[in-house]
Amino acid sequence: MSESAHSIVIGDDTSNIATPRATPLLSADRVSKVFLARRGMVGRRVAVNAVTEVDLTIQRGETFGLVGETGSGKSTLGRLVLGLEPVTAGEVRIDGLAMGAMSRKELKRLRRRIQVVFQDPYESLNPYMTVREILEEPFRIHGLYEHGVTDLRLRELLDLVGLPHAALARAPGEFSGGQQQRIAIARALSLGAELLVADEPTAALDVSIQAQILNLLMRLQRERGMAMLLISHNLGVVRHMSTSLGVMYAGRIVEMGRSEDVYRGPRHPYTIALLSAIPVPDPRRERERSRVRIVGEAPDPAHLPSGCAFHPRCWMAIDRCRTERPVLRPIAGKQQLVACHLASDD
Repeated sequence: MSESAHSIVIGDDTSNIATPRATPLLSADRVSKVFLARRGMVGRRVAVNAVTEVDLTIQRGETFGLVGETGSGKSTLGRLVLGLEPVTAGEVRIDGLAMGAMSRKELKRLRRRIQVVFQDPYESLNPYMTVREILEEPFRIHGLYEHGVTDLRLRELLDLVGLPHAALARAPGEFSGGQQQRIAIARALSLGAELLVADEPTAALDVSIQAQILNLLMRLQRERGMAMLLISHNLGVVRHMSTSLGVMYAGRIVEMGRSEDVYRGPRHPYTIALLSAIPVPDPRRERERSRVRIVGEAPDPAHLPSGCAFHPRCWMAIDRCRTERPVLRPIAGKQQLVACHLASDD
């Protein structure tokens, strides 16, 4: 068992006592990803630690939110889960089966069960294809295309995401950003995905459209019983949509638990600072409340500091933080894990 694996169950349980559960749809066990990059005038190759020893489970029907600032490793972890990048160490499992041990044929079948919605629909949709061709493509790739039957399925997909059937004959560039993202969502759901990885699905959209797309994803997830890995830098969005969440910093998860537990009682200084940055709708309360401001820049993943990676920016850091890296540990009485030497059970 990894150092961050505990008997605490993160999910819908209301008890802190571990109980037997069905095999999770997705599990990641000490997953790490190291990229080799060239740095400096002579192009010296250095190891970039994008993701380090992450443990994660997602049950069927659960939405797990992954938050953190740019460069924390969120999107890389999403790509590892999707199988778009090979893991350097550790294992990703679907229904208990290791992705790394699957044949190409088995991985192709797996693609039908795990799909993704990327951040920018303009980049993820081929501008030279019609919507019909975009939505037909998954059926053709997997040998599932049937004349007439597939056409009916395409119309059902457009109904699901709130677009007219006439959209089939048009190109993505003829639609607004929000409508393009609806097309991307329809494509992701075309083969009955069981797990949807939504990587900043509204970041490229106007604020007025973001809520519509988020509500659409929530409705589809609820109606279809999908699991979802929601990647975002917006903690307000993650709180609204997720059952559980993990906070990433410098490639590691530093806090994890039920969303409400983390929001009501954050234990890691980084989480506290992120939550303090969320604006309050009441102008008077917004003026009166104090904020925790993080100074400095996120560390270079090729040259991480010793001890806790957050200690150079942490206002609470002590000598131990500078020399000893904290591991994820459970908080008594909570379904919550935190990697901080100073986090107390109180």
